[in-house]
Amino acid sequence: DILNEEITRLKFSQHAKNRVEARNLEISSEDLTKLDEAVDKASEKGAKDSLIFLRDMAFIVNVKNRTVVTALDSEQIKDNVFTNIDSVLIAK
Repeated sequence: DILNEEITRLKFSQHAKNRVEARNLEISSEDLTKLDEAVDKASEKGAKDSLIFLRDMAFIVNVKNRTVVTALDSEQIKDNVFTNIDSVLIAK
């Protein structure tokens, strides 16, 4: 439900929403704020597609459209190769 609220300027693709739900990711409003701030930083640096780490989760974000494309938990992070990204950020 929190993903549907207008607390950030970020959008979640349907794919990302499905991944958040399927992987039981708990994303708080504070997490969304941090994610939004990380996208701002990526945008300032001219990034197009970013991998953003937040706590034990990772998000692939299309920076220009401010859209989360997919979301991963700590298990998927370990087993994945990330392609088609031009930046990596750690949200604090």
